[in-house]
Amino acid sequence: MVKLTAELIEQAAQYTNPVRDRELDLRGYKIPVLENLGATLDQFDTIDLSDNEIRKLDGFPLLKRLKTLLLNNNRICRFGENLEQSLPNLKELILTSNNIQELGDLDPLATVKSLTLLSLLRNPVTNKKHYRLYVINKIPQIRVLDFQKVKLKILLLTFCFLLIYHCSVNVLGPVLHTLRSTSDVIVIISF
Repeated sequence: MVKLTAELIEQAAQYTNPVRDRELDLRGYKIPVLENLGATLDQFDTIDLSDNEIRKLDGFPLLKRLKTLLLNNNRICRFGENLEQSLPNLKELILTSNNIQELGDLDPLATVKSLTLLSLLRNPVTNKKHYRLYVINKIPQIRVLDFQKVKLKILLLTFCFLLIYHCSVNVLGPVLHTLRSTSDVIVIISF
């Protein structure tokens, strides 16, 4: 394992990627902890931290320029609080092939209001019931989830799902008491 130092950041490959963003390549160093990223001097639009040993997504200084974080093939299972303060313009977060287990583990991402693309493919959390609806509810500005566009139909489905599970049965009547599955929600939308 290699410690993420200012020297490593300075020696790492830096280039303009195909979408014309300045990118820092910290891929494959087996970095266990995110630290010393202030040494980037906020000069990068994209940082590639794929193929490392990172377990927790935190330890960021204020990086106003950063728009994309590539973190595939790590061991991420937790997120630090207040990511939105450190990464105010983060739009794309790629977390493919990590170790995120529970839906609630994704809650800290809800504060990152600029996030529009999120990939959680090949994480255990994607097998949870209502995973997609949960993420869309928590991060309503998401437009692409797991490399699939979030369609209006799914947004409506999420709204109805929330209506059913968060509203009082007394207010909406006894009909809601019988609605139990998302297939019932689809019937409501089609009326």
